[in-house]
Amino acid sequence: MALYADLHRHLGGSVVPRVLWRYFQRHHPQLRERFPDYPEFETFYTRERSTLDEYLELHTLVESVQTAQTLPYFIYRLIRGAYIFENLAYLELRYTPYLRTSSELSQTERIEQMALIVEIVGKASQVKEYPIITSQILCMHSRLPYEVNKAIVDLAACASDYVCAIDVAGGDKIYGERMEEFISLYKYGRSLGVKTTGHLYETTDGCYPQLLPYLMRIGHGIQIPLRYPALLKEVASLNQCLEICPTTYLKTGTLENLQQLKVVFDRCFEAGVDIAICTDNAGLHNVRLPFEYENLLTQDVIDFNQLQACTNAAFRHAFAWPYGHPPISLLTGLLQDESPAVHRG
Repeated sequence: MALYADLHRHLGGSVVPRVLWRYFQRHHPQLRERFPDYPEFETFYTRERSTLDEYLELHTLVESVQTAQTLPYFIYRLIRGAYIFENLAYLELRYTPYLRTSSELSQTERIEQMALIVEIVGKASQVKEYPIITSQILCMHSRLPYEVNKAIVDLAACASDYVCAIDVAGGDKIYGERMEEFISLYKYGRSLGVKTTGHLYETTDGCYPQLLPYLMRIGHGIQIPLRYPALLKEVASLNQCLEICPTTYLKTGTLENLQQLKVVFDRCFEAGVDIAICTDNAGLHNVRLPFEYENLLTQDVIDFNQLQACTNAAFRHAFAWPYGHPPISLLTGLLQDESPAVHRG
């Protein structure tokens, strides 16, 4: 039975280590030679990094093999695993379409090819035997030129059958250098009716309050309750939901342990700010969504009532969930029975 919605999952970080390694062995001689043995590859792929920038470098490894030809291969396996092992009813996949186009083309040709990439991802995500409702969030990128980022916004607006929102991703340290540019792009997107989220307040380097008014959800946002709790009132008034991705903060060195997130949850619940628990990069972490919930529960970061609140919030804030309310789930029964176990899917 499908129970969960994941609002923050990157296409590049969704490929589980075994699937990626097998692809290297079968189809990519250079990477097969670089990673001949699976255990060593899994250790390399899933280990903790010192900084967010170092962590983001791993995305380039996956992006290099996610092309128009190979995307269906990876997405089918992603959807299959999400349905069978995670009990997902709803999934928003985010990525930068420009980075899946052919590097052999000119910038203009790559911009034109982005529409094809969006269509490929959209069609490949519709798997009859694994009926998850999916949509795409197109990511502008802090290291791409304005012309490309604007084209991404335009594509989001005209591909609403497949795309539900825009985001800005990439290293957050350099947002500040282009703040007016990103504000103008978000304003432009909102004027076209495009929904918005953005990687913000994840690290101490990525705290830009001037972007907050243009976002409908906040990608991560943990530094708001941790360092700037006075902003929670504004976040609540804007009905913004934080997309919290627990394992990410350990993998990037942002937090030392999950216990540090207890302050985040407690302050948000007290202020009336919704939280959706997400995976971010389930494959890269080798941690699926039900285990994100279980890890928070077993380490006493949240309780069962907060778990249900976060589950429901994910469906309420989903950009393309068509039903307007969360599905009836086994979590209700767990709460009534006071069961100590989390449904594992």
